Amino acid sequence: MEKEFNIQEYMTQGVERVVSDAIKATLKNPKESAFMLSFAKASASASKKRKKAEKAGEHIPPFLIASITSKCNLHCAGCYSRCNHATVDSEPVSQLTNEEWGRIFDEADELGISFILLAGGEPMLRRDVIEAAGRKKSILFPIFTNGTFMDERYFDLFENSRNLVPIMSIEGKKEITDARRGEGIYDRLIKNMDELHERGLIFGASVTVTTENVREVTSDEFLSELSDRGCKAVIFVEFVPVTEESSDLAPKEAEREYLKAEIARLREERPQMVYISFPGDEKSSGGCVAAGRGFFHINSHGGAEPCPFSPYSDVNIRNSSLRDAMHSPLFMALQSGDILLDDHEGGCVLYEKRELVEQLMRKENGQTA
Repeated sequence: MEKEFNIQEYMTQGVERVVSDAIKATLKNPKESAFMLSFAKASASASKKRKKAEKAGEHIPPFLIASITSKCNLHCAGCYSRCNHATVDSEPVSQLTNEEWGRIFDEADELGISFILLAGGEPMLRRDVIEAAGRKKSILFPIFTNGTFMDERYFDLFENSRNLVPIMSIEGKKEITDARRGEGIYDRLIKNMDELHERGLIFGASVTVTTENVREVTSDEFLSELSDRGCKAVIFVEFVPVTEESSDLAPKEAEREYLKAEIARLREERPQMVYISFPGDEKSSGGCVAAGRGFFHINSHGGAEPCPFSPYSDVNIRNSSLRDAMHSPLFMALQSGDILLDDHEGGCVLYEKRELVEQLMRKENGQTA
């Protein structure tokens, strides 16, 4: 009889594996290794909290995604967030304050959440929030950034707060990165990487995988260049189309199978970097881990959502604790149903099944139409 999949165990082991790999990757850097060993202890303590809660019948995810601003200075081709109007040019109205984010970080720490991914918009526009995150040493904060606001003050902050790990968005080599993100962006990213490497700081890269770049971003040439510059992790995220015009960029079955095989090869042949695939790693682990199974998302205005690609919320963190938010009626309905386990074309099951999610929202709100 096949063993039943345990999402809590999978995510816990995933956290521990990332920390273990990071320790190995930093053995030549005493400062970074000392921090990672300290964080490993904090991560183990957080894991015990989650296991204790699980035994008591409460599931606590190890990850949280926090979009700390909806403002961004770039207009990347096919950006899902802009198409959903979750990202804008102007300063957001009524976004969560620095103090409110600080409370969320404190509650996450108490619950046993080990990783909080800081996203946006462009998160580095909220230096106040990132500084508050830097003071919460027991949590690791990967910062998903376009890299254009990285300056001397930020480099100093990363040096003094090693729980802040910049994850810079890059689409491949210069031509394809600048084509999607804007002229001159690639050179700025490379300059940032060189500065981080010079200072002995951990950083990673986030790659949006499309039909146009899937072979380039998995090539030994591209990954060797990242590794030589000190990159320790590469996160591959399949492009999610939100308009008909961008649908041709979404990886099809052939590209997804190619990506899966390449990541397996890279983990075997190039272990000096950590490789994470979304949603590939989810699909091989028993379904989507959004809506609190493995993580959930808090938008810049405090709405608790299943994930950034599924912008539906029935609770706001401003008038709710983090614990209550993760047990919202919408999250509970998604976790107890079949949507998260459904097979799908790729990218994001909740986006693809958004009509079903909207039906659940109406049902939980007592609406019939």
